[in-house]
Amino acid sequence: MNNTKTAVVVIPTYNEAEVIGDMIDHLFGKVFPKIPNWQIHLLIVDDTSPDGTYKIVEKKQKQYPNLHLYLNKEKMGIGWAYVVGFRYAIKQLKADVLIEFDADFQHPPKDIPILLAKIDEGYDYVLGSRKIEGGLNPKGWGFKRVFFSEVGGLVARLVLFFPGKSFFKITDPTTGLKASRVEGFVDQIDMDNLYSYKFGYKLEFLYRMVTLGAKVAEIPLRFGLRTKGESKISSNTAKDIFRTVSLLRWHDPATQSFLKFGVVGFAGYLVNAISLAIFSRSGWAEWLAWLFSTELAIISNFTWNNLWTFVDKKFTRTIDLIKKFVQFNLTSAGALIIQTVTGTLLTSFFGPQYRQIYLPLIIVFLVLPYNWLMYNKIIWKIKKT
Repeated sequence: MNNTKTAVVVIPTYNEAEVIGDMIDHLFGKVFPKIPNWQIHLLIVDDTSPDGTYKIVEKKQKQYPNLHLYLNKEKMGIGWAYVVGFRYAIKQLKADVLIEFDADFQHPPKDIPILLAKIDEGYDYVLGSRKIEGGLNPKGWGFKRVFFSEVGGLVARLVLFFPGKSFFKITDPTTGLKASRVEGFVDQIDMDNLYSYKFGYKLEFLYRMVTLGAKVAEIPLRFGLRTKGESKISSNTAKDIFRTVSLLRWHDPATQSFLKFGVVGFAGYLVNAISLAIFSRSGWAEWLAWLFSTELAIISNFTWNNLWTFVDKKFTRTIDLIKKFVQFNLTSAGALIIQTVTGTLLTSFFGPQYRQIYLPLIIVFLVLPYNWLMYNKIIWKIKKT
């Protein structure tokens, strides 16, 4: 039985004539032969470089059967180069794994076997990281490039993943050294409709792979200093990355649900505030006014969250509505207790004249996080089959 899998190393190039020949010889001569159980192909995607990079590749193809060239007619950018390279690798070369790599030796060729070893361990997405132990940025980088790497990477992580576990698991989101499993992951990404075909594609692929449930691992990356060729970092790279991650987070289903949840919560707050004012002015006991006004807000929240926020999971059968409303009230008992106890205590300590100040503070800092957790983990949780 043949257990050999196919990995395709994809290298985008533009004016890399000074280094591409050395890289091809190094990979085929020293790296690929030492990787067991993998058939390795090298795919160069060149934007018809004025310095004739593609001509060097064409000559090397006579020497190496597993060397392939995809030629764009004009300069299309790094993201587009990877997209057309991935398509070619999947359709023509039947790739099981895709490896993103640079032509300029900034990515150490010795890391390729390490990436594939992690894939063999069962990981679906392996990233080279400069931020973990053993990884580093080159000492020759200037302040601007270091700032871009450190601060830009942190901002990207915050926007894309905070407060999820991926924020802590993925340390270097702008890395260019990656190995991706095709089946069930890359083949599920709509490459015709990416937000960016420039540098921002890196963040979009990262986000898509993570949301598809890829098992992620990082390996140390000791990033080298470019000595020849042209950098792929342009003046608008930071803008492209920020635009891409912002669009990804905005259109994230969880973000849209949270925004709806916030609107529904505000409507519930208005119900709560108005009813609290009415009950308290009617001479109700303080705790009773807080209790009933909170329950009215709970009823409002359940109704609108079911009809709007979690419309894709909404309950329509009468029996389900009754059961879930009871369950909703039980889980909301925590919010009711939090609000009633905290509101009553604040009123007793600082006076009833500040009720309408206590209420939004209690809701935002205590009730809102509690409710979001309960709604997602209990009420509108989708059961796995």
